[in-house]
Amino acid sequence: MPNRRFATGEVVMGRWPGSVLYYEVQITSYNDLTHLYTVQYKDGTELELRESDIRSVSSFKPRKSNSSSSSPSRRSGSRSRSRSPGRSAKGKRRSSSQSRESRDEKKKTVRETNLTLLKLNENNTGRYNGEPDSTERNDTSYKILQKVESELEIGHVLDKYTLHPRRQKKKEEIFLEERVFETAKTTEKVSTETKELEFGGRIGAFCMIFFLPATVFYLLLMCKQEDPSVMNFPPLPAFDSLWETRVFGVFLLWFFLQALFSLLPAGKVVEGMPLLNGRRLQYRINGFYAFVLTAAAVGNSLYFEIELHYLYDHFLQFAVSKAITGSMCILFAGNFVYDLFIGRELNPRIGNFDLKYFCEMRPGLIGWVVVNLAMLLAEMKVQDRSVPSLSMILVNSFQLLYVVDALWNEEAILTTMDITHDGFGFMLAFGDLVWIPFVYSLQAFYLVNHPSEISWPIASAIIILNIFGYYIFRGANSQKNAFRRNPNDPKLAHLKCIPTAAGKSLLVTGWWGLVRHPNYLGDIIMALAWSLPCGFNHILPYFYVIYFTCLLIHREARDEHQCKKKYGMAWERYCQRVPYRIFPYIY
Repeated sequence: MPNRRFATGEVVMGRWPGSVLYYEVQITSYNDLTHLYTVQYKDGTELELRESDIRSVSSFKPRKSNSSSSSPSRRSGSRSRSRSPGRSAKGKRRSSSQSRESRDEKKKTVRETNLTLLKLNENNTGRYNGEPDSTERNDTSYKILQKVESELEIGHVLDKYTLHPRRQKKKEEIFLEERVFETAKTTEKVSTETKELEFGGRIGAFCMIFFLPATVFYLLLMCKQEDPSVMNFPPLPAFDSLWETRVFGVFLLWFFLQALFSLLPAGKVVEGMPLLNGRRLQYRINGFYAFVLTAAAVGNSLYFEIELHYLYDHFLQFAVSKAITGSMCILFAGNFVYDLFIGRELNPRIGNFDLKYFCEMRPGLIGWVVVNLAMLLAEMKVQDRSVPSLSMILVNSFQLLYVVDALWNEEAILTTMDITHDGFGFMLAFGDLVWIPFVYSLQAFYLVNHPSEISWPIASAIIILNIFGYYIFRGANSQKNAFRRNPNDPKLAHLKCIPTAAGKSLLVTGWWGLVRHPNYLGDIIMALAWSLPCGFNHILPYFYVIYFTCLLIHREARDEHQCKKKYGMAWERYCQRVPYRIFPYIY
């Protein structure tokens, strides 16, 4: 293990990420696992820096010029040499010309370097490009560039804290080139070091790998029972009944069909958020086209009398098949326990096929709609109905709207935490392939064996509630995505912001001035509307609401922690301006 060079509490000079400038910071802690220093800037901002980005304060103090050690006689001798007026003027003009050329060259170097750095900073969302839901605007980076250029314009570079001019041209160039070279060198590499451990670290991740599948199977077995009370634990099925080769083959057919649809040359190609090395990955936005093709394929299946209730009859076996496929993400994991759960690879790709992006939107999300449709047909068959119940129609309609909205606004997912921050591990793979289609469809699965009759007035109230939640959800997300993509959009000119030391701004008006996470508020309201058609006989249909609320509160806590470290005092001012996190006047 390498020895640490700097001690906790020591005042040093730390390089601002994505910049060539060093600022005075104090070291607050050191992580022995990641070998990263946590430092605090003067404005209260806390960041993690590598040792190569930290220097001692003494290294920034100016050194004496070698010419000062010359003997008095040599200096007087050099001054006593006479020059002709013409030679002096010519030499002066040449010196002035060379000085201007030197300054222009250095300005060009700084501009070229900072253009790259500003491109990295623009809409940059922290480590792995991850960003909490707070929205931001770049402006400070341009002021830093302007300030450095002005310092070069007057012919010398000032130390940011000692204010000693570096007047020797040669040393000034060496100092500037050192900073430019080190910054370029560090920005070429994408950090793959272990992040701050979440979800209880390795032990928590290990438990979650077993807890999540157990929860899914428990819920599915409960829905099959006549009395799905929480305390009425269902009998465990025979082990050999959990696997069926034909079911696994059907799932693989579904998986590869969606992969084929995603590769079709339909839809536009857009660039994702910038990576730490400045590169932007390309994504083809054709999820809605894939949904239309899937609907056509399902319609043809029904026309040729292929019964979809096969999915209902083998629901547990399909869940096992998808869980096995999701577990294959171990191929992309580094740390056997923590990285297996959280994921180490941010953008695992096979050629241009982005595995994480594909799983996030296609087989699970579109599969959710197909599962709901299968449950609607199964309800008609099990309950001997000629038409589906009003409750089943509401559940299918609400969740269909949610999925179609996600696919229609597919480009917006490129700015979410799942894509920009979280690696592709068991958490995302299992969530996308198993949790979404099997847990999110819990209400429809419940209604197959537990009918719930509701009147039209009650149905109308539930519809209004769902529309209200969707209005908040879509309005907040659209405002956030537009602000991230183009913060200078004239349509957003009425929004007010708080600038931060990170070079971005935090929205304090509009939807994001109501609460810090208005999109979470809309999500929770919609989740409640999805569960209400199931009635109040059992709590099982409301598991999704409870889980989703806890999940969003946990994610909000992650956002708060990251933003506080990244923005320091600016985040505290933002929290004072917007005191409520998710629920206005409550939380």
